[in-house]
Amino acid sequence: MAFSTNDLKNGIGLNLSDGLFTVVEFQHVKPGKGGAFVRTKLRNLRTKAVIEKTFRAGESVEQAIIDKREMQYLYKDNDDYVFMDNVSYDQVSIPSKSLGDAPMYLKEGDSAVMQQYGDEIVDVDLPASVELTISETEPGLQGDRVSGARKPATLETGLVVQVPLFVNPGDKIKVDTRSGEYLTRA
Repeated sequence: MAFSTNDLKNGIGLNLSDGLFTVVEFQHVKPGKGGAFVRTKLRNLRTKAVIEKTFRAGESVEQAIIDKREMQYLYKDNDDYVFMDNVSYDQVSIPSKSLGDAPMYLKEGDSAVMQQYGDEIVDVDLPASVELTISETEPGLQGDRVSGARKPATLETGLVVQVPLFVNPGDKIKVDTRSGEYLTRA
């Protein structure tokens, strides 16, 4: 579907010759001399790289319709992850390479929003933070309260995060899904 660069908005999908992108940021520029143009920051949905690209004002680009569906993670099947569409209840096998690092934050029964272009999953929207249980870390010692001191902890999904010294195996913690950092005990 053809689309004018004058109508760009954040989050719109574009199917350009060099890949599938979403608009992160855009700015209409009208210099004193010459024609107006649109300066954009675009994020490649497949590689996650952010590029800057300039278009002439009114230039026609191909819009990519990206379907967002909430799905529940059911189980892992070899290299694939099986999700269930929360509306149609259809089960879908998604290859791990399409999910990026999302499986490190998902446990069975959790929901995530899948961004789909045609039949391809191009991105996963996770909640801002998730609660996960610590499966292994060094036990905390009574009185071990050194300010800012951290130790590695392996979570139930296999993710390793740095946690404060007082956190013990079996504790539930909140982890930021954008940075992969410990937030607080749950």
